[in-house]
Amino acid sequence: MTVPEVSRGSGRAWLLALLAGALLPGCESRTPPYRFPLTTPLEKSAASQPVRPDPASSAQVAPPVDASPTVEASTPAAGSANASARPVVAGAKPVRPEASGATPSDVHARTKAVASAVMAPGGANHASPRASFRALPPTTERGRHLLSLGSRLMAPGGAVEDPCLEPTDTGCARSALTPFFAALDGLVAGTGEAAQASTVIAAFGNSLIAGDRIVDVVRDELVYGFGGAGRGVLLVDRMAPYGGRSRTAAVSNGWEPRTLGELRAPPHPFGITGVYHVATEARARGRFKLEGEPRGTLWWKDVKDAGRLVVSVDGAVLVRTEPQGDGASRTTSFDLPAGAKWLDITAEGRGAVVQGVVLQQDGPGIVLDMLGVPSADATLYARLEEDALKAQLAQRDPKLLLFFLGGNESKRLEWKRTDLDTVRRDLTALLRRTRAASPGSACMVVGPMDAVQDGHVKGKPLLQRPFLESAIAAEREVALAEGCGFFNLFAAMGGAGSLARFNQAGFMHDDLVHPRGQGLDLLGQLVSDALLKGWVEQGTQLAPPLTSSREEAPAWPGDGSARTAEDVR
Repeated sequence: MTVPEVSRGSGRAWLLALLAGALLPGCESRTPPYRFPLTTPLEKSAASQPVRPDPASSAQVAPPVDASPTVEASTPAAGSANASARPVVAGAKPVRPEASGATPSDVHARTKAVASAVMAPGGANHASPRASFRALPPTTERGRHLLSLGSRLMAPGGAVEDPCLEPTDTGCARSALTPFFAALDGLVAGTGEAAQASTVIAAFGNSLIAGDRIVDVVRDELVYGFGGAGRGVLLVDRMAPYGGRSRTAAVSNGWEPRTLGELRAPPHPFGITGVYHVATEARARGRFKLEGEPRGTLWWKDVKDAGRLVVSVDGAVLVRTEPQGDGASRTTSFDLPAGAKWLDITAEGRGAVVQGVVLQQDGPGIVLDMLGVPSADATLYARLEEDALKAQLAQRDPKLLLFFLGGNESKRLEWKRTDLDTVRRDLTALLRRTRAASPGSACMVVGPMDAVQDGHVKGKPLLQRPFLESAIAAEREVALAEGCGFFNLFAAMGGAGSLARFNQAGFMHDDLVHPRGQGLDLLGQLVSDALLKGWVEQGTQLAPPLTSSREEAPAWPGDGSARTAEDVR
């Protein structure tokens, strides 16, 4: 499918609308109820059956002590390979935080209570950085439902590969995910830097996460276990004229979106959001509903003759930008008065450019910045401006850089518009560049989901995309060599044939590229379960140590201006 330039021409809207449910939130009502039980057996060769490891508890349950909550193992769905038991406080019914009214302090106290009763398993790796109190948070009601759904879809789940960066004689002093896992330790123990500031995750990727539904699940599961610190990076308007507004202004008008996934490179480079919005009229405005945030940050582009941007709260002006017209990416920070309800970002004239708005709480907790862009691949991320990348990542100070890539790479390999050497080179450059801008962060690459060959005939069996597994292998090779973790989403959802099962159950759009509804939720649950299990079991099953060291990031191979955006993924 060919998608014209995302930001040009009124005729594009009907094409983009076909993908609305997969790209942006708020389209759940278009998803029919999932169709289970399946009415016919699914044909699948023995060679492609997913491997189902024996369920094994990731923690040993200590006897309860006086005045402490009793702990019992939750019962996973039968046949689920995500069946490592999550300890649950007896008598508590796990629900999503927003459904229960639980505050971050409630969640933090619950996690600490469970952690105090559950000790991590011992082992020979005495040098492991694992904290002795690590234990999986209770499974939410949604998580239990998704585990059962995954069992019926034959999605076995999987483990994060966490390469050792500093091996010792007795084990591993530091692995790829140690900075993030140590931050989770701080949130549970209430000590160190994590106890004073938010723990930020920066999630880059393609349209698999651009709708904010997969990462919504990852965010919710982590917030449920470790507390939340607010919304983080938001956009002044949506990336397209449809979809929900969970990560944008609540109300907006007069903005045109430009993204790094467009057919040709837009006139200005991008900050880490991969998106900017241009004011198409004077008084273009984005209005955000405030949630008690004490301060905020405006990221904007200093475009010549664009005029000022005005930041106001409940009708009172807080600050105006002072453009120099030099094209630089700039930051304007502001304090928000207690009790404020609405924040407005208003352009005084046409042409003003907004890259994003940051709103979050003070104090500890998880913040997940959704930075996915439709049609993105590692090469198109060359359109990030170096100064903006460095400044904005430094401000966010993420503890985990998360990359959901590979779907577009595998499609472009099939079309012979790229090759595996280019895939390796551009992913290497992206990882080195972002890690150089955020040297204290952990890094993890999530490979693509199952995908089928283009040009399939309706009614005929679906054939796997020919270069999919080669692209996954290339991404894994680069991730581990660069000191990043790797999660094989393709294997976790069931490997070859899993997309056909998702489609038969009603969880794929008609394009057979984008999941929808609870299919997206399940993928998010697989990622969050793997991260949490990796935290608990860090040091017990490490990937091989690095065999090559990281060097300075190579020069980007052009600005990506010749790249096409034939699909939106």
